[in-house]
Amino acid sequence: MAGHSKWANIQHRKGAQDKKRAKVFSKLGREITVAAKLGGGDPDMNPRLRLAISTARSNSMPKDGIERAVQKGVGATEGENYENMRYEGYGVGGIAIIVEVLTDNKNRTAAELRAAFTKMGGNLGETGCVSFMFDRVGEITYPTDKASSDDMFEAALEAGASNVESDNEFHEINCEADDFASVRDALEKQYGEPERQGLIWKPNLTTELGEDQASSVLKLIDVLEDNDDVQSVTANFEVSDEIMEKLMAAG
Repeated sequence: MAGHSKWANIQHRKGAQDKKRAKVFSKLGREITVAAKLGGGDPDMNPRLRLAISTARSNSMPKDGIERAVQKGVGATEGENYENMRYEGYGVGGIAIIVEVLTDNKNRTAAELRAAFTKMGGNLGETGCVSFMFDRVGEITYPTDKASSDDMFEAALEAGASNVESDNEFHEINCEADDFASVRDALEKQYGEPERQGLIWKPNLTTELGEDQASSVLKLIDVLEDNDDVQSVTANFEVSDEIMEKLMAAG
């Protein structure tokens, strides 16, 4: 249950970069609004809203922005309808990519994503074409200064987690999707609110890429994430720490 996750490392480093984008607040706000519309404005009674608010806080979204998004959802009109969709495709080198979106126009979103994949040397496939290469799991992440790897391992195991991977920066705890809420709540009682949390697509099969191919895939991911409708992008590749440092430094 312990080890080092290169894909997690890529996500965390990209996540730090992505936090600089003002656009991320609008995406977080959209999820909060939809969650409040569907399940009400009380996060204690609405698990999806609670998760959305927690994610927004971990991305430093201002409190007033969160409150406005909740109120917009509570007072949302019938015409404001967003739908969760999943798109799947391939990047350079056959890398599998899953894109989750929240859209009010499926045709527009599909066309924009197809154009992005094609422009960056990939192709958008049919639903289900790559999802078998990923597992749907809960992910909870704490910085290493919260606990030692042994203490976090024991606490996560007791909470019901299925896997713990620690490196010099983070403890990444994974659990079955159905166990996510109970594992998160147990760890929050002991260590406070996590830095990252949510249901993710975790690759169960990865391909290691060299610098050029990794650069191409990361550029495609950046283009996809720049789309207002896209909530998350996951790909099943890994790169060496040396190459990742170089690519992140190059922007």
